[in-house]
Amino acid sequence: MQSIRFMSKPLADRIRPTSLDDVAGQKHILGKGRILRNIIESGNIPCMIFYGPSGTGKTTVANIAAKISKRPLYKLNATNASIADIKAIVKESDGLFGQEGVLLYLDEIQNFNKKQQQSLLEYTENGKITLIASTTENPYFYIYNAILSRSTVFEFRPLKAEDVKQVLSRALSILQKEDFSNESLIADDIFLTQLAEKSGGDVRKALNSLELAVCYTSPDKDGKILLTKETAEQCTQKKVFQYDKQGDSHYDILSAFQKSIRGSDADAAVHYLARLVLADDLQSICRRLMVIACEDIGLAYPSAITIVKSCVDSALMLGFPEARIPLAHATVLLATTPKSNSAYMAINNAIYDIEHTDTGTIPRQLQNKHYDGEGDLPKGQNYLYPHDYPNDYVKQQYLPDKIKDKVYYVPGSNKTEQSAKEYWDKIKKK
Repeated sequence: MQSIRFMSKPLADRIRPTSLDDVAGQKHILGKGRILRNIIESGNIPCMIFYGPSGTGKTTVANIAAKISKRPLYKLNATNASIADIKAIVKESDGLFGQEGVLLYLDEIQNFNKKQQQSLLEYTENGKITLIASTTENPYFYIYNAILSRSTVFEFRPLKAEDVKQVLSRALSILQKEDFSNESLIADDIFLTQLAEKSGGDVRKALNSLELAVCYTSPDKDGKILLTKETAEQCTQKKVFQYDKQGDSHYDILSAFQKSIRGSDADAAVHYLARLVLADDLQSICRRLMVIACEDIGLAYPSAITIVKSCVDSALMLGFPEARIPLAHATVLLATTPKSNSAYMAINNAIYDIEHTDTGTIPRQLQNKHYDGEGDLPKGQNYLYPHDYPNDYVKQQYLPDKIKDKVYYVPGSNKTEQSAKEYWDKIKKK
């Protein structure tokens, strides 16, 4: 059996770019003339926050910034670091660098609590530390406002598959030259494509898969290590995609899911449902389907909520993987039925009026009392019981006097609501 090869240094570190031109992706902030590139090339580094998924180049860019600015770079991870560690860095650097200060790369800053984040301000304001913080969470939710106001936020995006493939090709060339003879390590194009597409835009994940394939693939009878599509499938198993039930990706997918159903695109709706299914996020799917049935389909198909509730109950009873079937049933149903938000808009407008205007008192004939006080005028409740009249309808005022002519419900253009409107128009005119 082929002996396992261990590399002296992780592949991701061996090929880490040392110049901005070699950084994969992120052209929106690192392309020629883009703001982050201009900042780094100037050598005058301000406090910055790098926000984005893992494996998108945040640490690499911080390293390059430190190199160009010719300032020492200290690295801490907020998961296990403390303010004492930061104080130690300041004390150590005082004698060596004086007023120059140092760059501190603080990874996963969202794991620092508010007090710890506040403690950083002293050192950033006196110039002893220039902070480059990174986070996979939305900084506007997890980072203290005083730090945000003193920093520039840059978003790092997941890499495209073609960008990841270029990195893999470069890594493969390094392996072939430094660890193997060119003839003994061979990878076909499909192998690289498969790793890139299953990385979910995470370069580190792709490189780890390549390293795994190289180290654990046995050579053939000629001593050659052949990396094929089958090798890639064994090393990756399942495609990685960015998802965090408490983070932005969670809400982005749910938003895309609802908007696709609202837009009557069944294919897109099923795609985003699949993402939620693969994330094992049953509760969020069920809740969102119930909301959509009422908010976006509403009175255009009043039975939708009943059917969706049945599908949701079935999904909760079944659990995954079978739950995907009733969930798909509900999703396609909602995407392909007529849409109406008339009830949704009606309640929103009514709530707005109650919260922002004086809507007055409930009309006397609707109040739950059947006697008159000394000051009550006119005397008598004078409520008209609709069932005593033809078609169970009689005209009387129901809204308070101050908003008696207010219209909250406007029927949608769908067949169901228009039929109801036609019926009541006929009855009320009589």
